[in-house]
Amino acid sequence: MNPVPEPRTLGAFLKARRAQLTPGECGLSGADTPRKVAGLRREEVAQLAAISVDYYTRLEQGRVRASASVLETLVRALCLDEDQQAYLYEIAGRTDARPRHRRPAQRPRPAMRRLLDQLTETPALVLGKRLDILAWNPAAAALYTDFSAVRPARRNYVHLLFTDPVFRALYLDWKREARDAVAALRMEAATDPDDPELARLVGELSLQDADFRSWWAEHRVISASYGTKRYRHPLVGDLTLDCDTWACPDGSGQRLMVLTAEPDSPSHDGLRILASWKAEPADGPAPDQPFNT
Repeated sequence: MNPVPEPRTLGAFLKARRAQLTPGECGLSGADTPRKVAGLRREEVAQLAAISVDYYTRLEQGRVRASASVLETLVRALCLDEDQQAYLYEIAGRTDARPRHRRPAQRPRPAMRRLLDQLTETPALVLGKRLDILAWNPAAAALYTDFSAVRPARRNYVHLLFTDPVFRALYLDWKREARDAVAALRMEAATDPDDPELARLVGELSLQDADFRSWWAEHRVISASYGTKRYRHPLVGDLTLDCDTWACPDGSGQRLMVLTAEPDSPSHDGLRILASWKAEPADGPAPDQPFNT
């Protein structure tokens, strides 16, 4: 059984820890700006942890109990080592919630793989939880990137949008696409708010990208299963593609994302060129190599 937490002890630890850090250590701008007080401001910790300033203030004041998912983001925001992490969970009364094991590895369903094999001129991806990219067909690799060259731990749609310059440059309206992707990730968080892998992803992107921090803090959500995406591909030029996603009925959270173009349009011709250029077997982790993060 967890010990009864002492909120003031948690608040004192959070306050003391942020006083020990500098903006530069946490990847924030303003490292050279003179400060009246040492360390990070409450607003900066809240920004790094992707939580509201009001909520973080109440944590420091001992007026609210931190959830396991919030503690996970605070671990990253405050750059805690192993001993400090253990102490944080202890004083928060969440020792049994401290992440110790990864969730079961995600494997693309066989039916999804068969569909990928049959879509020869149509880019298609299998997306898992947290928008992880579990499998893809050659047309998707030709459109986006060589996913097999991306480490499995980084093979995530949102992560690539924010961190991969080539992936990012494909989108004619990157800002809209990226903001929608953050909103979709927010929707994912509602289904499993204590997912430690999701907390790690959000924490890492919050540290690396100011736009991600800002958009995550908006708490905007989106669950659209269709829309239009516009690309500028280095080989075939501009493409306007309809994007549709279909969810698996088995509760696995896996979705098939398919990109199509109007028949006889320049975008349709562009997809045919890409398909002929990348005529390879479907990629993705082999059956004995599940996706791990």
